[in-house]
Order: sequence, then C-alpha cells, then structure tokens
Amino acid sequence: MPALHARACRHLAAADPALGALIARVGRCGLVAERGREPFEALVRAIAHQQLHARAAEAILGRLLAHFPGEGFPAPRVLAALEDGPMRTAGLSGAKIASVRDLCARAMRGEVPTRRASARLDDETLIERLSEIRGIGRWTVEMLLIFTLGRPDVLPVDDFGVREGYRLLHDLPEQPKPRALGEIGARWAPHRSVAAWYLWRRADEGKKIAPPVAPSPPAIPPETPTALAGTPPVLRPAPNGRRQRSS
Repeated sequence: MPALHARACRHLAAADPALGALIARVGRCGLVAERGREPFEALVRAIAHQQLHARAAEAILGRLLAHFPGEGFPAPRVLAALEDGPMRTAGLSGAKIASVRDLCARAMRGEVPTRRASARLDDETLIERLSEIRGIGRWTVEMLLIFTLGRPDVLPVDDFGVREGYRLLHDLPEQPKPRALGEIGARWAPHRSVAAWYLWRRADEGKKIAPPVAPSPPAIPPETPTALAGTPPVLRPAPNGRRQRSS
C-alpha cells in the first residue's frame, strides 16, 4: 500500500501543484482500508452511526452485538431473526430498524455482494445496487468503496469535507459544486481516493484555525454527506487514531 500511495502522490502532485504542496506538508497518506470487513457488516455499522456521535453509535452497536456472544458479527439471517424489541432497546430507532431489516433481506437474497463477489463488480455497479437499500445512498456506498473495499479511484463529490478542502486548498470564495468538482477531479484519476483523503486533511486544518464561535450546523438527516468539514464516516479508518463520523 505505501508504494501505491507514493505513486498516487506523485501523480497528484504533477496534476495539481497546490495538491502537491499539501501532500508535502501533510506527509505520508494514512488511507487504509478495513480489508477484513464484509460489506454487510460495514453497512449495518453505517446505518447505526447515522445522525449520532460516534461514541453513542458504538454503544448502540455494542448492545446490539451483545445478543450474539462469541459469534463475531452476525450473519444476515441471524441478525434478521432478532426481534424489534431488542433492537429498539439497544438504541436503534424505528427507521434504522427498518433499514437494517431491508439490508438483511437483500443480503439473504444475494443482492448485497460479499467481499469476494464485490471484486468482480465495478464501482458504479456497486453504487447502483447498494443505493437501493433503505437508508443507504450514494455517499455511504462511496465510503464503503474507499474504506472497506479499498477502491483507489473514488471521489465523493457530495462530501462537504472534500469540497471544503478543495475550497481552502485553492483559496476560493465558495465550495465548488459537486458536478464542477467531479470535472476538476478527472485529472486526478486513477488516484482520486487518495486525493479525497488529502482534501479531508486540508479541511481538518481549516477547522483548527476557524473562529472559536460558529453557527451550529443543522441536524443531519440519514444519508446526508459529511456535515462538518473533514469529518469522515464510520466506514473510514481514523488516521492518527482519531474518531470518525458516519453517514
């Protein structure tokens, strides 16, 4: 992976000098996929994290998984057999229970590919298929592609942090629109996942120098892309051990 990241960084620096300067300042890319995690598990976790602080979501998942001691993460049929009551007691809302049940049903029908099966599908096919799941949208699947499946060329143009990072990087008065960022990012291919990681880091830098008092952000509905600059989802492993935010 370091060799691949080094190649990606050389390409990005040549394609965008400002991005190259950011790469030189930040240093080695810390993007690492959770390659031992199945897509089904990653999506259950993503659903649990929607609209919640990370600690609260992890507490809910802990209580949910306590119903399956010694089994690892439950298979779709096992999780589907759990009644609504224990799910609700664990802390899942009615909407999230419905999303988990739809995910389980689709997984049991073979509509949620395993990690091995996913390797035979391209990014857009996975986005199209998994976005049909209740409570799961394009952005969540893009996070799955980057941080679970390790896909190298995904640019989540709807992500607030990615767009804010680009705005700060190029000292723009406003963020680029998603379509515009997609056109801009075409020159970063085939290493757009690494580009996104560095743009998140630039957004993090902007947060550190932001004024101490700022308007509170609006409530984050399910499947709303990152609402705070540089705040990533649960699907993404935290660089430097920091906590991440879900979709």
